[in-house]
Amino acid sequence: MAKEITSREENYSQWYNDIVKKAGLAEHSAVRGCMVIKPYGFAIWEKIQAQLDKMFKDTGHVNAYFPLFIPKSFFSKEAAHVEGFAKECAVVTHYRLKQSEDGSGIVVDPEAKLEEELIVRPTSETIIWNTYRDWITSYRDLPLLINQWCNVVRWEMRTRLFLRTSEFLWQEGHTAHATMEEAMEEALKMQGVYAEFAEEYMAMPVIKGSKTANERFAGAIETYAIEALMQDGKALQAGTSHFLGQNFAKAFDVKFVTENNQEEYVWATSWGVSTRLMGGLIMTHSDDDGLVLPPNLAPTQVVIVPIPKPDPELNVIAEQIKNDLKSKGVSVKIDLDDKKRPGFKFAEYEMMGIPVRIGIGKRDLANGVVEIARRDTKEKTSVNLDACGDNVVKLLADIQQNLRQRALDYRAAHTTKVDGWDEFVAVLDQTGGFILAHWDGTTETELKIKELTKATIRCIPNDQSPEPGLCILTGKPSGGRVLFARAY
Repeated sequence: MAKEITSREENYSQWYNDIVKKAGLAEHSAVRGCMVIKPYGFAIWEKIQAQLDKMFKDTGHVNAYFPLFIPKSFFSKEAAHVEGFAKECAVVTHYRLKQSEDGSGIVVDPEAKLEEELIVRPTSETIIWNTYRDWITSYRDLPLLINQWCNVVRWEMRTRLFLRTSEFLWQEGHTAHATMEEAMEEALKMQGVYAEFAEEYMAMPVIKGSKTANERFAGAIETYAIEALMQDGKALQAGTSHFLGQNFAKAFDVKFVTENNQEEYVWATSWGVSTRLMGGLIMTHSDDDGLVLPPNLAPTQVVIVPIPKPDPELNVIAEQIKNDLKSKGVSVKIDLDDKKRPGFKFAEYEMMGIPVRIGIGKRDLANGVVEIARRDTKEKTSVNLDACGDNVVKLLADIQQNLRQRALDYRAAHTTKVDGWDEFVAVLDQTGGFILAHWDGTTETELKIKELTKATIRCIPNDQSPEPGLCILTGKPSGGRVLFARAY
């Protein structure tokens, strides 16, 4: 099976596509730009969704659902928002089909034109804030902490499975607060939740920072992001959290009466992550033999394979190991398929990225041992049957930590400080990765750097210390370094 995967060195883009398809994660659909998420891919997404949902609820948020369709007039109420999304919107203009008069097929009924066109949601700020106007009247109604899991549509011309599709799945949080300070705290808190999830569950280290004015979400005062580094040296924006100020409250006239009996506009945030996380998971850990999954997000953490084929005695031992592992909170599968050879099964599970494989053979069983193989390093060890369960639990924790450390080491080796333009271009072209460099703070310079190199400012790191310097392009004063990279 590994021979069916293009190597990363040969063609990284094709390697990624091969893994998505060969591991059974997703495929292109009959609708241009859209994807079909297959059962195994969706099982991973469900693990992501379940953990994030728990983390949201642990921080006081509740789930709701808002309409897929948004009246076009809603978008005109917040100027920056409509400008940011206008070119990506799918528009519904009619509500009925009919048979063509010549009998050749189905056509849009021209008499069924909508009085006002509907936008298929690219994001839900407008419909939600229009709703919040009816929900919020007093300080007692605040804070309002709501999240929704849904699909959105942002029309794309060039698509890649999970990374950029016209329709994708995501969650979007939308909160309302009585003060600016509360809203800012919320936006930063959710950036922290995303970072914790990425590092502790995805084993994907991220840098937290704020976006430049040019890169902010349309309609936001501040956008906070988490940025990860993929194995090809490109950055991936893995999640964003926005401080919206009072922009949407003013656009939709959402006011509340304070404790002092004064009327004020509420303060807002929004934040989201999407199925793009699946792409980040693949590109952070996988290798030329297939998918590599961190145990915390693997739908099946352990597979047990009787060798050379299922046998009543082996099956009993496999079931005992499975029950022991399940009692320890481990998800386990026993492969009793007698139509496939063990070698084929091993390659298949390696392709799927299952973290641990246990082989049970007659000879090993006679010696009271089983063979345990770990996906991340390919190492195999013989373990006493009685100690199998405890060994596997420890091994899963070790694999999780090893994957995170491996990604951290890669990022450290591919993060460079540069002080001059020639060095900046050389690092981009030779090794890529994250580059910490000085910038004069102007959008003009930011866009010029992007035009010349295709590198963008990924974020201004949250933990950045003041470090005066000179902009790499213009030589003008800079108050500190920002994070540059070419990105997905």
